[in-house]
Amino acid sequence: MAQHRSTPQGPDDDNPRGLHFLAELANTVREDPEVGPAELQALLERHGGPPFRLTGADARELRAATAHVTAVLGTDDPDEAAEAINTLLDRHPPRPRLVRLPGRPWSLHTRAPADAGLTHWLLSTAALALGLWLSERGGCAWGQCAAPGCGRFFVDTGRRTPQRYCSPRCATRVRVAAHRAQRAAD
Repeated sequence: MAQHRSTPQGPDDDNPRGLHFLAELANTVREDPEVGPAELQALLERHGGPPFRLTGADARELRAATAHVTAVLGTDDPDEAAEAINTLLDRHPPRPRLVRLPGRPWSLHTRAPADAGLTHWLLSTAALALGLWLSERGGCAWGQCAAPGCGRFFVDTGRRTPQRYCSPRCATRVRVAAHRAQRAAD
């Protein structure tokens, strides 16, 4: 079993690293429901997590727990999201701590109890991060890409209009298709 210590957690200025990790995890598992331990370990490390040594059983546990994260990321109803987050907080209570990573300001992280498993770590971290972001933004500042055929999850870090696409590439693809359709209609 992987060792679970403190990991990046909540919003960090306009770059909520914990949330980008959750979106990438949700997208990875959705795109490859059998994603293996090496890929999941690399994903954790890319987002500043400690160097886990995940086993096949850990990967299965992490993939199963990700379904709870995608349920929250897949809703745009703040009340529904809050209820799902509160359920996770009840089932997997986080133990928040202030942590200062090298070269970074103090930030809120979670520390799982020594006897907690991978599921507790992931879901307590996710619940705290999503709850903080929901309360800070006043609504579901995340979603699924509106581009036809995409549907990837994203975190909306913008301050103006709500984000609808996972990337500028998807947004451009939709705009170009609409432009071409308009020209064809004229």
